[in-house]
Amino acid sequence: MEEERRLIFHVDVNSAFLSWTSVKRLREGKSDLRNVPAIISGDPGLRTSIVAAKSIPAAKLGIHTGEASSMAMQKCPELVVAPPDRAWYKECSRRFIAVCRDFTPVLEQASIDECYLDMTGMGKLWPDPLRAAAAIRERVRTELGFTVNVGIAHNKLLAKMASDMEKPDKTHTLFEDEIPRKLWPMPVGKLFLVGGHSADRLRKAGIYTIGDLAACDMASLSSLLGVKTAQLYHDFANGIDPSKVLDHPEEAKGYSASTTTEEDLADREKLHAILRELADTAASRMRRDGFRTQCVGVKIRSGSFSNRTNRSHQKKLSQASDITAEITGAAVALFDELWDGRTPLRLIGISLTDVTKEQAVQLSLFGDDQREKEKKADAAVDEIRRKFGGGAIHRGAPPQ
Repeated sequence: MEEERRLIFHVDVNSAFLSWTSVKRLREGKSDLRNVPAIISGDPGLRTSIVAAKSIPAAKLGIHTGEASSMAMQKCPELVVAPPDRAWYKECSRRFIAVCRDFTPVLEQASIDECYLDMTGMGKLWPDPLRAAAAIRERVRTELGFTVNVGIAHNKLLAKMASDMEKPDKTHTLFEDEIPRKLWPMPVGKLFLVGGHSADRLRKAGIYTIGDLAACDMASLSSLLGVKTAQLYHDFANGIDPSKVLDHPEEAKGYSASTTTEEDLADREKLHAILRELADTAASRMRRDGFRTQCVGVKIRSGSFSNRTNRSHQKKLSQASDITAEITGAAVALFDELWDGRTPLRLIGISLTDVTKEQAVQLSLFGDDQREKEKKADAAVDEIRRKFGGGAIHRGAPPQ
């Protein structure tokens, strides 16, 4: 069975600390630091204080992240200086990651303000990657009050390089056929993991752009940088990166999956199909961690993001379950109770809570024989996906 081509997003908060501070200031009736020369820093009177984040107007005045705050003040005496708020940044990061998790079950948080999303196999929910990226940006902007860049590629390295292109609030792609036009003309120091010292050595050797590095002879490069570093830089310059998105599950309080639809939907059959995909995703993640759910919930959202109506409904199961068919059946029943059948929806989601590792002992709505068949089917699906990727197999609609 042929493995589906990987599709990776890198989502990066634009000037995170300054943006998050601005969100809090606006709630307090204060000014937005993003529109004026401003920095996040400790007391600029202290010699050890540095610029932790800067606004775009500050950057245009030559202020750089990492420089002494006192030097920044010399460049702009009217500079607004705000102190960091680590507790608030942690909360903003949590909310940001929660939004991103609504788009795929496989997420790797790379730092407090960036993450990788493995969108492989999500084509049924998001056939157009650009629209998926636009939906992520819209939700972060309208729900959380700050902006992100999204880079789209077939591996993590290119997705990260793409997200670092023109900012703020932009989506950029960097697929293999775009490498000569978009990646290779960049200065060599812009390549991920190429530090200042290495960039200086490369420039002294006549390697000025990423394209120069990509075309460089490996023997010469190895003598300059060492074999391992030379191979890494050469691979990256040619867009080669086999590393996987490493999902680090949150502490198991529950599992969820949701999606914002590409357009308003009022077709029950299509909505059921989406809900089945989401239930399959959440149940698969839960089984991977060895848990069962005792409560299934469904949420829906109608209207635009700026004028939306949220509704949710949940149901306790007769016994804890990790069987996709049981979870899906409960979710579909909840959805049909919750939705009026007419109002167009923009978001649909499922949650599996009250999770446990205890073995179930009561009889389910399914007979024992049927339940065993469903367990074997789930195990087979999980194994195929483990070997060939998340998009290798999709469940069909149950027989009517």
